Amino acid sequence: MKMKVLTLDHDQITDLLTMSDCIEVMADCLRAVADGDIHNPLRTIIRPPGASGLLGLMPAYLGGDDAVFGVKAICVFPGNPSIGKDAHQGAVILFSGETGELMAVMNASAITAIRTAAVSAVATRALARPESSRVAIIGAGVQARAHLEAMAAVLPVERFRIAGRDPERLRLMVEAAAATVSGSVEAAASVEAAVRDADVVVTVTSSARPVIDRAWIAPGTHIVAVGSSIPTAQEIDSATMAAARLFVDRRESTINESGDYLMALADGAIPGPDHIVAELGEVLARRSQGRRSDDEITLFESLGLAAEDLAAARHLLDIAETASAGMWVEL
Repeated sequence: MKMKVLTLDHDQITDLLTMSDCIEVMADCLRAVADGDIHNPLRTIIRPPGASGLLGLMPAYLGGDDAVFGVKAICVFPGNPSIGKDAHQGAVILFSGETGELMAVMNASAITAIRTAAVSAVATRALARPESSRVAIIGAGVQARAHLEAMAAVLPVERFRIAGRDPERLRLMVEAAAATVSGSVEAAASVEAAVRDADVVVTVTSSARPVIDRAWIAPGTHIVAVGSSIPTAQEIDSATMAAARLFVDRRESTINESGDYLMALADGAIPGPDHIVAELGEVLARRSQGRRSDDEITLFESLGLAAEDLAAARHLLDIAETASAGMWVEL
């Protein structure tokens, strides 16, 4: 028997999934994760010897009256930005939770870019000082561009400072961003210059070594760490990890996959899982306290969850069905 399957390409997803909508979808998703309504096992990473990239398999299941299985199959090729391609390539696939039938196949790069930044916005809205107006973004790739929009959606940003390794790429990003967000957008002379007086610091790099230093972080800063999603990559130095109140998307993911956490633990800078204050969903559900004072440093460690991809794709399926958008094929 044939199945009617929705396909959405990159441009269709960016047209349908607005940042403001995705922020609210991610907030609902993280609360559902905290409530145990979404089953979200650890991702499986396939890294063959000698391969230029890796394959990640990220499954999740949402129960209830409208149950759905989802899996993101994503290849990560760190060298892609140098040839003008996103480092993340793959698809998000949805299956009916009632019959197992294939429902949708969607471009993973577009979903990943938007939902990752939207989760950062949810964390920033919950944990940063509400008056935060100076944002530093470390990195100048796809995620940096998405985070500009996301931070502007939840903060009264007066100034963005962006630091990146490639001067030309950084210049082009600043020029493009200046026309799309309110407030000034500046290229920082260095990472330190971007971070020193920032209220919010976002790290979205592919660096294997820390890109910030505890000495640069002012009291009251909120940090969003996005780039370190494998045990061997560390964006946040161990001293900053020790000094901050640590919030995560999911405890299990953090203690198994986060290089920022694992390297700080290996350094003896943090005691172990007890250093994690709460999952973000627990803060949103008001089962755990977020920021306690204007002076404390808060840090959100974002590893990315299959649940987030599932929630974004389910939302896109609903929109596409209502708007008769995308391409429907029979398989």
